[in-house]
Amino acid sequence: MRPDDWQLTEDVDDFLARAGGFLRSRPVPHIAALTAIARLRARGAAAYGPEAPLFGRLEDAGEVRATFHRLPSHGLAPTPLTPGQAEALAAHLADLGHRLPYVSAEDRTATAFAEAWQRRTGATPALRVRLRLHRLGTLTPPRPVPAGRGRAVGEEDREHLMRWCAEFAADVGEAVTIDAGSWAGTRFADKRYTFWETPDGTPVSMAGANPMIAGVVQVDPVHTPAPLRGRGYAGAVTAEVSRAARAAGAKAVVLYTNAANPTSNALYRRLGYRPVVDWAVYDFAEAAR
Repeated sequence: MRPDDWQLTEDVDDFLARAGGFLRSRPVPHIAALTAIARLRARGAAAYGPEAPLFGRLEDAGEVRATFHRLPSHGLAPTPLTPGQAEALAAHLADLGHRLPYVSAEDRTATAFAEAWQRRTGATPALRVRLRLHRLGTLTPPRPVPAGRGRAVGEEDREHLMRWCAEFAADVGEAVTIDAGSWAGTRFADKRYTFWETPDGTPVSMAGANPMIAGVVQVDPVHTPAPLRGRGYAGAVTAEVSRAARAAGAKAVVLYTNAANPTSNALYRRLGYRPVVDWAVYDFAEAAR
């Protein structure tokens, strides 16, 4: 395989015209790409910084076999690749002078690309996190259900919601500012949220849901303040959001967990979520010049 077998473009509409069918053909494992691209089209490339986005596709006999995208100021996000495809992509991007802060992909793909990128550029990969994508099978609400109910988050809850999203981001190591001025530009702004509240109306947990894409709804984020954990609130609100996604017509409901967190993985397994694919993110430290 030659490096220039990868076809690159900065035009998101051209990319989707040629590769959108491939991404939508397997929307569950491709949900991260579909979500990022939908967000880019909705907000415009300028929302992510001065650089242009970059997209690529690999074709064989006229059919798309793999793709990648890179949003401005973000890392590389390829669909699953063979080692040879990863090597060719690393060679092509390195030859064109690209610099990458990280790669985020299915575990074997991320590892293969990180190793290829190191060979091509000297950049040292460091594993940041391993994630796990889960898909809902038969929803099994928690028993017993904690006292209270789920309710949709409204505009009057914005300050509370932003504070909890900031707490969630800090918990998972996301370097992002979340306040009234920055909210619209964050990944948290385009979701629908549900609070679980106690019988007296006090919110104790939240769950968000991304807009449906290709029949898939991704639950994200789920957060309970630390002093309130261990009381079943996260399970209750996740079940509420998952049920609502199904009722809205979602063919698949998915969520990511930190693969190293046994508590969250066990919780979602009890609710009926089953592992689909493991994911990895590698940061790159550039070689000294």
